[in-house]
Amino acid sequence: MDRTTADAPVTGQLRVLVTGATGYIGGRLVPELLAAGYDVRVLARHPDRIASRDWSDDVEVVAGDATSRDDLRRALDGVDVAYYLIHALGTGSGFAERDRRTARGFAVVAREIGVGRVIYLGGLYPDGERLSPHLESRREVEQILLDGGAPTLVLRAAVILGSGSASFEMMRYLTERLPAMVAPRWINNRIQPIAVRDVLRYLVGAAGIPTTVSRGFDIGGPDVLTYREMMQRYAAVAGLRPRFIRAVPVLTPGLASHWVGLVTPVPPGIARPLVGSLVHEVVAQEHDIKEYVPDPPEGLIDFDTAVELALARIRDLDVRTSWVSASTPGAPSDPLPEDPDWAGGSLLVDDRSSEVDTTSEALWTVIEGIGGARGWYSWRLGWVARGVMDRLFGGPGLRRGRRHPDRLAPGDALDWWRVETVDPGRLLRLRAEMRLPGLAWLELSIEGDTAERPTFRQRAIFSPRGLPGQLYWWAISPFHGIVFGGMQRNIARAAEEQNRRRRP
Repeated sequence: MDRTTADAPVTGQLRVLVTGATGYIGGRLVPELLAAGYDVRVLARHPDRIASRDWSDDVEVVAGDATSRDDLRRALDGVDVAYYLIHALGTGSGFAERDRRTARGFAVVAREIGVGRVIYLGGLYPDGERLSPHLESRREVEQILLDGGAPTLVLRAAVILGSGSASFEMMRYLTERLPAMVAPRWINNRIQPIAVRDVLRYLVGAAGIPTTVSRGFDIGGPDVLTYREMMQRYAAVAGLRPRFIRAVPVLTPGLASHWVGLVTPVPPGIARPLVGSLVHEVVAQEHDIKEYVPDPPEGLIDFDTAVELALARIRDLDVRTSWVSASTPGAPSDPLPEDPDWAGGSLLVDDRSSEVDTTSEALWTVIEGIGGARGWYSWRLGWVARGVMDRLFGGPGLRRGRRHPDRLAPGDALDWWRVETVDPGRLLRLRAEMRLPGLAWLELSIEGDTAERPTFRQRAIFSPRGLPGQLYWWAISPFHGIVFGGMQRNIARAAEEQNRRRRP
């Protein structure tokens, strides 16, 4: 079953701006808008992350930050429709203020520029209740944009079902890894999930709604289920035995989020607001959107079909975007400085190189396949222990894995690293997103002009932050031989073994 989401006809070629284009929804929305005939512009803090997308040559990229009004003016100039897909989920206790400030700036510039339509994907929430911080922030951003002066459409969704969605992945890992579990009593609250394909269809269709319409719409799929029922239905579709779930009244959202953080790859900073929002029943109160974006003849995608589609994407290694596409909250985004005296201090480097009895092709295959299920080719226990420690301090740990088992692109998450540079056959540079008193990179490169017996160079680079950073580097230096030396030797051996298997 393959439904097209870009089925809204376009009159003329309208120019649309997509913010959050490297995120889960934005990265999927852009190709749908292009397929519908729109002229697409994207605003990106890191344009290099756009370059790896299949659609990068078909869009106009504006380098800038949504918190800068000057950048917003450049991005919104001449735009007919602007998609606001920005939120500070998981960026710490001040996320509501960051959301508020960014939304206000966007609304002001959109009104000043004269944008014809603003479209915001918000959260479904119940009326008349004290909301969780996450849903309250979504509601507040919605109101800021609606009151901003530019015609605005808000689409409110609950759990989005799709491969790579944080909510879906949280449910998937909980169900797959825990055949029996103790859960909060609000696991029996009702939720109206929606398939990501239907979300995209509504988003594309919203661009064609008359500008005289400025309001919010509830969007949801055809099923209303409790979280318990969603987990049991997921288990059935995935071919798992029914799960034993016992609800208890003493498990608070805070405790539950830590538990989710240990069992799933979703870090506590993201799990906490998601779990906290489950204390509410989130069911659509109206379906007025169908007057402007009609339901498809075959109807909206039901829960079981949405899960089947998501699992097919995962099996086929075709997860186009994921929640990990966004940077880890608080993680450094600075590229590796070219100047070794950067920021007034020297970079600390562990530099190793060796000639390898293999081909450059075989060596690169091993380098690009590092991490995830294959691991890091050295002292596995040490890597696992460091990953657990990182999770305890709110970092990503090793649970994010990798998007594809064999291929990497700039911007990809790779366990606790972020892919900064990929020069196929020559260089892989990773930037650490773990909790550290400084900035760290890992470079794996192939040197030499010959394809036979290449030189494999490996550099661990650290820019310490003050005295704690210096102490951290020298405290772990005795382990460099085990960790980095072992990695150097074992990657070389793996490449040599792969080369031997390829020989006739």
